[in-house]
Amino acid sequence: MRPQTLDDYIGQKHLVGEGAVIRRMIEQKRVASFILWGPPGVGKTTLANIIAKTLEVPFYTLSAVTSGVKDVRDVIDRAKSSRFFATGNPILFIDEIHRFSKSQQDSLLGAVEQGVVTLIGATTENPSFEVIRPLLSRCQVYVLNPLESDDLLQLVNLALHKDPMLKDRQIEVKETDALLRYSGGDARKLLNILELTLQESDVITDEIVTKCLQQNPLAYDKDGEMHYDLISAFIKSIRGSNPDAAIYYLARMIEGGEQPEFIARRLVISASEDIGLANPNALLLANAAFDAVHKLGWPEGRIPLAEATVYLATSPKSNSAYLAIDNALQYVQQSGNLPVPLHLRNAPTKLMAQLGYAKGYKYAHDYEGNFVRQQFLPDEAQGQQFWIAQNNPQEAKLKERMDKLWDGPPNPGI
Repeated sequence: MRPQTLDDYIGQKHLVGEGAVIRRMIEQKRVASFILWGPPGVGKTTLANIIAKTLEVPFYTLSAVTSGVKDVRDVIDRAKSSRFFATGNPILFIDEIHRFSKSQQDSLLGAVEQGVVTLIGATTENPSFEVIRPLLSRCQVYVLNPLESDDLLQLVNLALHKDPMLKDRQIEVKETDALLRYSGGDARKLLNILELTLQESDVITDEIVTKCLQQNPLAYDKDGEMHYDLISAFIKSIRGSNPDAAIYYLARMIEGGEQPEFIARRLVISASEDIGLANPNALLLANAAFDAVHKLGWPEGRIPLAEATVYLATSPKSNSAYLAIDNALQYVQQSGNLPVPLHLRNAPTKLMAQLGYAKGYKYAHDYEGNFVRQQFLPDEAQGQQFWIAQNNPQEAKLKERMDKLWDGPPNPGI
């Protein structure tokens, strides 16, 4: 069922729809190196194959799991030779590029920069964390999203009408909720569930799908669990201050084979989003757990993950910083680029000083208590309050200090 053309490709309209960036590159036959970042089963490998087939250029593939530096150099040498017989640059597709070591990624730099190959990488992990900066700077990153319900239903319909083994059977689809829920936006998983269910019945209902998956939990997911359901339950248990539930879901993910870095990254996000200023130490501990997992690996890595999980779950909760940045972003999007007050601007040149840049700025450390009242927000933004302290001991102290310094919120109309 793998699509062979861009018109047959399902989902990711923001990248391959009419006028979208990757479609334009293909139509113009000028494809630059890029990295596809998204969850499993959303079409990363398929898209790379379609690009190579459409452009009619040599196509080389490497798996970061099984390939070493020598394999990379061998492919680059072959790509150099093939350029004499092709009009476009050969494409080198690297699946799971986040698993490449630094030396393996370094070995790609010259070939990518010189145009020996056009690199297309695929990763389920954030490239900012896993891909070296020099390589990342030479590649655009495109984000692929989990397939939506309409996309998945379209795929089911195609499978039932085009697959040689299924199109001649009288298959009736009565219900699709379980089919969509258990696939979790993953096309590969959806087809596996469909195949498993049709081994039992020619009628698809939520009950039959659930029954088949309970009988064969490993048949549709290598971990035997729903990746997104588990991480959602894990984060919500931490947010809900239930350490037993949080540890339970952590154990489920570990036992299911989840990537430890993925769990650790979610802990860092939770420490910032859900605990925040109510206990700033939570972010320090979560970040330390992230580093420890990198150093220790499995199975010892489970211990700092468990420590951070219990600490975050038992910590007081606040999302005031999370709400503050969202409030500020919304205001900036509505108000545009308001001028920075002159006294806050930098004045590195004589002309800028003559224009009043930095004039009248009061250096806080020259005043008692290292504080002096002055205007910080643009004129039009005076009186705006983005951060609102929540009801916990830590933020109560912060609010008390701000009220004392400013006689109320820190942005009065000065």
